[in-house]
Amino acid sequence: MNSVLPSEAAYDRRRLRQWTRGRARMAGIDRRDLLRLIAAASVAAPLIPAAASPAHAAQSLAGVVKPLPPELFTVRGTNAETNFAALRDTGLLTPADRFFVRNHTSTPVIDTADWKLTVWGSGLTGGPVDFSYEALRALPSVSRTAFIECAGNGRSFFASQQGQQVSGTAWTLGAIGTARWRGVRLAEVLRRAGIGRNAVDVLPRGLDAEVISDGTNLGRVRRPLPVAKALDDVLLAYEMNGEPLPPDHGAPVRLVVPSWVGIANIKWVGDIEVSAEPLLSPWNTGLYRLFGPGYPPEGSAPLTRQTLKSAFELAPGASFAARRRHLLTGRSWSGGAPVRSVEVSTDGGARWRPARLRDEPRAGSWVRWTADWVPEETGPGVLLARATDRSGRTQPTTTAHNTQGYLFDAVVRHPVTVV
Repeated sequence: MNSVLPSEAAYDRRRLRQWTRGRARMAGIDRRDLLRLIAAASVAAPLIPAAASPAHAAQSLAGVVKPLPPELFTVRGTNAETNFAALRDTGLLTPADRFFVRNHTSTPVIDTADWKLTVWGSGLTGGPVDFSYEALRALPSVSRTAFIECAGNGRSFFASQQGQQVSGTAWTLGAIGTARWRGVRLAEVLRRAGIGRNAVDVLPRGLDAEVISDGTNLGRVRRPLPVAKALDDVLLAYEMNGEPLPPDHGAPVRLVVPSWVGIANIKWVGDIEVSAEPLLSPWNTGLYRLFGPGYPPEGSAPLTRQTLKSAFELAPGASFAARRRHLLTGRSWSGGAPVRSVEVSTDGGARWRPARLRDEPRAGSWVRWTADWVPEETGPGVLLARATDRSGRTQPTTTAHNTQGYLFDAVVRHPVTVV
């Protein structure tokens, strides 16, 4: 795909070879623990269900700062999924109060006066360099509209549509949000810190609590980026939709890595290692790789680009009056290239017709679309939407299985009732 950096695919293949041959440095974790993590990842486990709560009851989640009203969110473990029907009246950008929350531990509340960013490592020409919040904001700023999406978005459909067991949080399609981010290009900060020609990996690390998994301390959330990506379009963001970042979304400063899986968009960034040797962490070895039939025993290369999806702005099982005109609305997005077209089917896939795009397709963002529908027959029905992006890729009928349920991109069957 022309929109993908040519070095990304080569980077993925190279890191996979380096990992299998033990030629990449483990950043903060013992190799034996990583091997144990990979063994666990290769086996599918039960999905994490949604938390039960009475209709219209107030929801709260330990470790999340903002309110999570049930009309806007479904609580899933330590996370909160946006109900897609709640996006119908929001415009292109997702308001912070409706943006999904993906936490590995708890949201830290950090005073900007106490925060600093330390850039360090063997890939710099000198020693460590610190940036205060004020110093970062004084650098040239840029703004970028981009979606952030969990790699497991759509995971539950492996089970409900394909009858396949996978592990992890049982997201439907609401583990995504699009915002207008403002901040400093990561390239600007790396250059001011003195990045050298020998640098190969850039490893941002969050300030949230260390992650404990099955008795193993994985450390703070961190995941390396290739230098080519870090110097391209990555942002150190301090604003979201024109306001300072909220705590749940990475305040004071977070990474925004356009079109890449959510884990690359590290929240609450506290330090960045610039390395002259390849780096590995739990979040690009045992986690956020593909395991299962069709993949090597050690897993695929680390996940980078997001995939192609479509969603209706409807609650599951929504009701429609027969023989009346209805306006169906939804959104489609792709990490590979801008969405080119969207089709909808109101008869379970027997016939397809084009939807009307409401936005100019742009890389790294979603497009809203509409379609008219006059249902004739009463009873249960199924709505379908499928997108095609400018690379020529169209959403498939099924997605290749992987044990952790990542990158589900098949057409999702949306049940409705006609009355």
